[in-house]
Amino acid sequence: MKKAIVLLAKGFEEVEALTVVDVLRRGGVHCITCSIDGLEEVLGSHSIHIKANNLIEKVDVDKYDTLVIPGGMPGATNLRDSEKVIELVKKFNTENKILAAICAGPIVFGKAGVLNGKKVTSYPGFEGELGEVIYCEDIVVQDGNIITSRGPATAMHFSFKILENLVDGETVENLKEAMLLKFVESKQMNL
Repeated sequence: MKKAIVLLAKGFEEVEALTVVDVLRRGGVHCITCSIDGLEEVLGSHSIHIKANNLIEKVDVDKYDTLVIPGGMPGATNLRDSEKVIELVKKFNTENKILAAICAGPIVFGKAGVLNGKKVTSYPGFEGELGEVIYCEDIVVQDGNIITSRGPATAMHFSFKILENLVDGETVENLKEAMLLKFVESKQMNL
């Protein structure tokens, strides 16, 4: 079974973090939330308290295939300013494991220096903190082991892109059907 970690720091964007957890778990991925602050309870950017599954220092990160960085402010800057998070991003990148960040989250990857030369996206206004990248305005962008996305409205598509990298296509398509994502996408085409 594939495993993923969603990192939480004070001020994380709740929609972006929890949509990933929900979709990955429904898709059969062992996905946990980890606080980087030494406290199990983490306050989101919209004053929602979340109890993390674990503290990052208590997790054997070598057993995980994917690291997810949600956006939100000041969550993304708190993650970016954590040396342990930067070292973890570098480790996952060196091991060619999936790194995924949404909204302002890609600034963490920018500081870690793992984006140079890559196609990426982010919430508008954070382009200057990503390094020497090929900036795109697509909903979700994947370049090698790195997945980036725009913001709260793209969280479902971001989550499914991560899932596509961890499970078989049939599981992904069945879950899209069950969660009505295919239905919504087909209706949008008729607008």
